[in-house]
Amino acid sequence: MENQDKDLRSIQEVRNLLREADKAQKILVTFDQAKIDQIIKVVADACVQNAVRLAKMANEETSFGIWQDKVIKNVFGSKVVYEAIKNQKTVGIIAEDKEKRTMDVATAVGVIAGIIPSTNPTSTVMYKSLIAIKAGNSIVFSPHPGALKCILETVDVIRKALKSIGCPESTVSCISIPTMEATQELMKNDITKLILATGGYAMVKSAYSSGTPAIGVGAGNGPAFIEKTADVKQAVKRIMDSKTFDNGTICASEQSVVVERCMEDTVKNEFLAQGAYFLDEQEAKQLGNFILRANGTMNPQIVGKSVKKIAELAGLSKVPDTARVLIAKECKVGHTVPYSHEKLAPILAFYVEDNADTALDRICEILYFEGMGHTFCMHTNNEELVKRFSLKVPASRILINTLGSLGGVGATTNLFPALTLGCGAVGGSSSSNNIGPLDLINIKRVAYGVKEMEQLRKEAAIEGCCDGGCHTGNADVSQLVDILVTKIMQELV
Repeated sequence: MENQDKDLRSIQEVRNLLREADKAQKILVTFDQAKIDQIIKVVADACVQNAVRLAKMANEETSFGIWQDKVIKNVFGSKVVYEAIKNQKTVGIIAEDKEKRTMDVATAVGVIAGIIPSTNPTSTVMYKSLIAIKAGNSIVFSPHPGALKCILETVDVIRKALKSIGCPESTVSCISIPTMEATQELMKNDITKLILATGGYAMVKSAYSSGTPAIGVGAGNGPAFIEKTADVKQAVKRIMDSKTFDNGTICASEQSVVVERCMEDTVKNEFLAQGAYFLDEQEAKQLGNFILRANGTMNPQIVGKSVKKIAELAGLSKVPDTARVLIAKECKVGHTVPYSHEKLAPILAFYVEDNADTALDRICEILYFEGMGHTFCMHTNNEELVKRFSLKVPASRILINTLGSLGGVGATTNLFPALTLGCGAVGGSSSSNNIGPLDLINIKRVAYGVKEMEQLRKEAAIEGCCDGGCHTGNADVSQLVDILVTKIMQELV
């Protein structure tokens, strides 16, 4: 093994992990609901106990975000997720309708491949482990190389918890030699039955192209609309709190603010009062050139960094140390327009539109360009306008009067708490849900017969012949077809 290339060693490691995960999963499916629920309780408790330590590790290793905010994300990915799933039925008969004579029987999908990003590494491992185990599945993680140590440590915490409750440790495992070849082997191997992908566009596209069923999520690029009936002070506070949470690393966080022209000064003054810094034309161009790389992708140097650090990197000398968010006025959307892209940092675009109609058009333009199916925030007291926007905006999560980042994941809303946010077909995803255990099971449906053939013939005859002149109760199938075809032809004529 010492003489093997790194890619070969990583591929062999994946195959070994998958074989062990498969063995663990075969044991896991013998457990009843009570045992599964005991296991996830022990895992969640262990994650909560290590939330601070793992948050600090993630922050130190990746240099993304704020460790205190990562503690909140770790608690959310463990305790809050546990509370949401603890009473869900995921094993055996999960539903029964005695009147309709049907039953739903849950079955685990098998071994899951879990792709973990560097922006939310420890919390995503916790969350995906809990929902996978709750559904009776084992999971093998492919870690982002930039967060390998903290991800492996989080997996170790979970494996020790599994061992303490009598569950195979290989129920949760992780690649320790991360390579592209290893990830491809993990996604394409026959043992892998489902991919749960969280990451960049290329990674998610690769998951869907692997030939293995996948649940992947695309880029977020959520706009926030402050409508004229909104409580402006509160709306701005929510956006500022959201965009500064962990320095903007949650994909549901706001990326742009859209306002009506009549509200421009009011909203701008409130942002200034709450610590935002509006870039002048030259500064906006300078930062824009830093945000977007030559290949049109986001510069990773800005991800999860503070305003102070971003200003230093981009050479913006006039930005005060007290600035919380950088805002650039924008009027265009497109590949060459940096501020119209997703920016996983405390940076916002500011669009001013003539009225609610043109604001709606702009919001749709932004999402169709990037972030389709993800998240849209609206601050308003006009419920009719909420309905109108909801019908047209291409987003799976439409959040009203709340924070985008924490509302989208279900922390400040009653959406299902999740760190994998489906974007639906419009966003190239297989689901529009906040992904939970019920997305990770297959359901066998048991159905008793409630009708015989003679009854179907009689019902069809009644529907197809209203004059009562045909006695189709005893008619054979060919007679019935002749009657129905004749009647249809008569109606067409």
